[in-house]
Amino acid sequence: MAVADDRRRYMPLPDDRQPERGQPLAYPEAVLLVNPVEPEFIGEVDDKYQYTCENRNLKVHGWISNDPSIGFWQITPSDEFRTGGPLKQNLCSHVGPTCLAVFVGAHYAGDDLIPKFGQGEPWKKVFGPVFIYLNSVMDGQDPLTLWDDAKRQVNVNFGEFPINISSSINHVYPVFASNQMTVETSGWPYSFPASEDFPKSNQRGMVYGKLLVRDRFVNSNDMPINGAYVGLAPLGEVGSWQRECKGYQFWTETDENGVFSINNIRTGNYNLYAWVNGFIGDYRNDSSITVTPGCKINVGTLVYEPPRNGPTLWEIGIPDRSAAEFYVPDPNPLFVNKLFLDQPQNKFRQYGLWERYGELYPEGDLIYTIGESDYSKDWFYAQVPRKKEDNSYEGTTWQIKFKLENVKPSATYKLRIALAGASLAELQVRINDRNKARPLFTTGLIGRDNAIPRHGIHGLYWLYNVDVAGSLLLEGDNTFYFTQTRSQSPFQAIMYDYIRLEGPNTGTVV
Repeated sequence: MAVADDRRRYMPLPDDRQPERGQPLAYPEAVLLVNPVEPEFIGEVDDKYQYTCENRNLKVHGWISNDPSIGFWQITPSDEFRTGGPLKQNLCSHVGPTCLAVFVGAHYAGDDLIPKFGQGEPWKKVFGPVFIYLNSVMDGQDPLTLWDDAKRQVNVNFGEFPINISSSINHVYPVFASNQMTVETSGWPYSFPASEDFPKSNQRGMVYGKLLVRDRFVNSNDMPINGAYVGLAPLGEVGSWQRECKGYQFWTETDENGVFSINNIRTGNYNLYAWVNGFIGDYRNDSSITVTPGCKINVGTLVYEPPRNGPTLWEIGIPDRSAAEFYVPDPNPLFVNKLFLDQPQNKFRQYGLWERYGELYPEGDLIYTIGESDYSKDWFYAQVPRKKEDNSYEGTTWQIKFKLENVKPSATYKLRIALAGASLAELQVRINDRNKARPLFTTGLIGRDNAIPRHGIHGLYWLYNVDVAGSLLLEGDNTFYFTQTRSQSPFQAIMYDYIRLEGPNTGTVV
């Protein structure tokens, strides 16, 4: 099975998941292999969620057979028809061998990604096409090179140029000839679908422009950011693209100058959305964009001003919509997937990591001290309930300790809390009194992404901006108390993306 360069492996058999060979774990999808057909898998956890992939990276995946040496690949040249935008995670491969093309799904998001229709509401949508590519090697050659050949067929450039793929499933090309052969290619969109609901290239439009970021507390000039995501999605509120599941979305990334070009857009009315790694929040252009056949719309220079009231007093994490930079513990040696043992970037995909919190903090909860603690070592990747001796669970309260000087009692400070995911959770924030009956802020019950048991490092993105009266802060030592109150199951939890405390706006900028 191959999903990515760092996620390729020989897979267990479906038989290994049967009761006589596998032991079910905390949920049906996860099975401990105790007596697998192939002894090399003894003691491993098999769980289809360990191989999920974000839309933006799910361009090619599939399987390799050793005898005969044949590769079976699903190539998806465009994800315009997928729901939830580039960061939406989908299942793709698991034992079987199973190769999935998921067009609509609630995983890692919840009910928001299930299409809902009013009485008599008209709706239609074209899903796909996806391309099935078969390849082979000659006897004696390494079958694993079939993965490299399958990637070459994608010939990916998701910005200005179309994706070229082999356009015939009737040819099986040997890898040794792949550099010499003339691969049948066609740009997206394909020309062969006869449906009037699948517009050809000359029936689509293009939108281009430049995106800059304005944060005067970071830089006195507007900043071009390489790799910012810019997209067109159906009309909606700021950030609504991540919960959108009925229409089409078209995304690209900016270059080092902030320039972007979105090609092959279906006709219709859209909002232009964006988000930028390194900065919190979402951008939405106030004007809707109407795409017509053959149009080339220059939206000019757009400026995103991330939420900002004053200078940064302290921050925790990196604003990238992921909890990946925080501390991910080693897995329990009894529950491992060997593929990820030497892959720090995929460590979060191991089974059972949520239980490690209670082992690391058996009595007291996490305490993080600004200026002393390191979020990569001292901030657990998810605020989960703690398991008690009677196997029940209890909510947890994390502390952020920090010092302040020259507190302005009459001013307003701003606490920014960006969450990378939430599942039937509630975050309450208190300042300098953990027992105060009424919290300074609460999210209320939020989230259904269930990303933690699905080995995700994020679900949906949430951003909260909390006013903190200066009169609540002290000269010297202060403490924020972050309480996740819900604890009926081990998976009621939140993952943080980024936290920042801003001082009052004094008019002083970079």
